[in-house]
Amino acid sequence: MRQDRRLIVIMHLSQLVTLVIGFGSLIIPLIIWLSNKEKVYEMDEHGKNILNFQISLIIYSVICIPLILLLGLGLIGLIILAAISIIFPIINAIKASNVEIPKYPLSLNIIS
Repeated sequence: MRQDRRLIVIMHLSQLVTLVIGFGSLIIPLIIWLSNKEKVYEMDEHGKNILNFQISLIIYSVICIPLILLLGLGLIGLIILAAISIIFPIINAIKASNVEIPKYPLSLNIIS
């Protein structure tokens, strides 16, 4: 196994591709994780954290959509989720470059 911090940082930042093309925040990290989890040291743990975070965001977004009809609570929830989905990949990419295992907030442990 080799150590490749740059690839791990790129995997964290690849979640932000949604800001540019509108989708891919789950697909691109999944592809990077599946193709390198056996080759790169700590890739498996970082990949699981990212995928759990992205799947959790999707679940929370689906929950917020019907709540839009209830006094706009869903809209506030979606705005908060959008902010979290932009801020934490950047923070965790910095942590990953400093050889720390980042944790994502509100992340359900779906892939263990």
